[in-house]
Amino acid sequence: MQSKTVTVPNISCGHCTHTIEMELADISGVQSVKADQDSRQVVVEWGEPATWEQIEAMLVEINYPPTA
Repeated sequence: MQSKTVTVPNISCGHCTHTIEMELADISGVQSVKADQDSRQVVVEWGEPATWEQIEAMLVEINYPPTA
């Protein structure tokens, strides 16, 4: 299991966090997703077959690109 915390500056409301959590949770292998509106951080835990590249690509695709 791997875990990564990233900052997503585009988070501005509860709908943003919900969208991120739902979209990333649909990726096979993603175990948990927690997006926080106040800190604009997203914590993702995943295992096989998911990869960070897939997760990051999904964030970019849904217009919530991470900065770190």
